[in-house]
Amino acid sequence: MKILVTGGCGYIGSHTCCELLDSGYEVVIIDNLCNSKEDVVDKIKQITKKEVKFYKGDLCDKDLVDEIFSKENIDAVIHFAGLKAVGESVLKPLLYYRNNLDSTLTLLEIMNKYNCKKIVFSSSATVYGSPKTLPIKEDFPLSTTNPYGSTKLYIEGILKDLYISDNEWSIAVLRYFNPIGAHESGLIGENPKDIPNNLMPYIVRVATGELKELSIFGNDYDTHDGTGVRDYIHVVDLAKGHIKAIEHICKEKGIDYYNLGTGNGYSVLDLVTTFEKVNNVKINYKIVARRKGDVASCYADATYALDKLNWKATKGIEEMCKDSFKFVKNSNKDLNN
Repeated sequence: MKILVTGGCGYIGSHTCCELLDSGYEVVIIDNLCNSKEDVVDKIKQITKKEVKFYKGDLCDKDLVDEIFSKENIDAVIHFAGLKAVGESVLKPLLYYRNNLDSTLTLLEIMNKYNCKKIVFSSSATVYGSPKTLPIKEDFPLSTTNPYGSTKLYIEGILKDLYISDNEWSIAVLRYFNPIGAHESGLIGENPKDIPNNLMPYIVRVATGELKELSIFGNDYDTHDGTGVRDYIHVVDLAKGHIKAIEHICKEKGIDYYNLGTGNGYSVLDLVTTFEKVNNVKINYKIVARRKGDVASCYADATYALDKLNWKATKGIEEMCKDSFKFVKNSNKDLNN
C-alpha cells in the first residue's frame, strides 16, 4: 500500500514516514522544504533501511500534484503540509489562509480525480480555543484564537462537507496536543529553520549555549507551580497514531476526530527541571509577562483514540527530554565535523 505524505520532511512528518516504512507501507513524500531540509529523506532511509520517493515542490502546484498521482498510484494520504507558526499567522493572516487552504483544496481535488478517497489530516488542539473545562474531549465546542488555528478548523469543515457530499471518503482528523522529543536514533527531530515556535527548541538552545536563557511567560497561573500546563506527547507516539489512523480508514468509511495526547499535564517548570535532571545540564531562565492568548492549562482526554484506534501514548516526559537533547547534540556534532 502506497501512502503520500505531504510535508513528509517536517518534524512530525519525518517520524511518521519512518513508522510507515517500518510497518510495511510504501512512502511518497512531497515537501517544499520551507521549514525542513532535504537531507531528512536520506536520514529516513538510514533509519528504516528502505527506499522512499521524494518530490521537491509545493502542494499548491496542481500540475505537480497531478503528476505524482498519475505516476505513483497513491492509495491514501497523510496531510501534514502547511504553515504552522501561531505568531506569524497573526502578522501574516493572508499568507496562512492562502497557503494552508489552497494547498489542501488542490490536494483534495486531485485525490478526487484519481478516486483516492482516504486521508488522515494533521489538525491541532488549537481548534478548541480556550476550553472551559479539562480534560478536553473531541465533542467540546470549537473556536480559535489565531489565523493558524482558524485554517485548521476551516479545513476540518471542508473535510466534513466533502464526506457529506460523497460517503465513499474515509477521513481521520487527528488533533495534536504538544509534540516534543525525537527519534531514538538521534538522526531526526525538531529543527526549525528560523525562530522556534515551541518550548522544547528554546530549552535545548539554552542547553547548548546558543541562547543565554529561557523566557517563561508568566508564573502566576492557577497551576501547581504558577507556570502554564500542557499535554506534551513524544513525537514517535504521535507518529504511531497515524499508523493506527491509516489502518482504521482502510477498514471503515466515514469521518471522525481523535485527540492525540497523553492525558497528562506538565508545567513549563516541570519540563525544565526534568530536562535538567535527565541530561545533567543547567537551564537558566527568567520569568517574563504572560503572552496574550495563553491559557493556564490544556490537556487531552485521549480515551476515544484508545477505544476506536487502539492507540495510546506510552513514552514519558523523561524520554521526551532525553531524546530531544540527543538529537540536538547529534546535529551539532554533524555541523562541527
